Amino acid sequence: MKRRSKKPAARWTPGLKKLKAISIRQPWAWLIVNGYKDIENRIWEPKLRGPVLIHTGKSRAHLTAEELKYIKRHYHVAHLPDTFETGGIVGIAEITGCVQRHRSKWFHGPYGWTLAKARRLPFKQCKGQLKFFTPKV
Repeated sequence: MKRRSKKPAARWTPGLKKLKAISIRQPWAWLIVNGYKDIENRIWEPKLRGPVLIHTGKSRAHLTAEELKYIKRHYHVAHLPDTFETGGIVGIAEITGCVQRHRSKWFHGPYGWTLAKARRLPFKQCKGQLKFFTPKV
């Protein structure tokens, strides 16, 4: 897949600050907001549909060289950044549905939230929470 520009694809507007957010570990959040990952796997079905802010927790547990190498090879991602932003909002995506089966290489279940119109936002640091939450940005 073609590498995207490092420039944010969206900008902060007053309406975005009212949206709910979901915390997703890196590098998965980066893969979503850069247009690679079209499914978010969870063990619960969301009631929310529509735009949601993508938040990254502070954990760097999945950013090992071995894990990143696996992602490049298994998911055919040509380039991953050297560093990942953590502990804040990195983008926005629309939750369009929830499935228990899907052809996407990113689906692992049991529930897959189908995502569309994902794009980056300028990073805004904030604390995360479990489930959906309203960030203080």
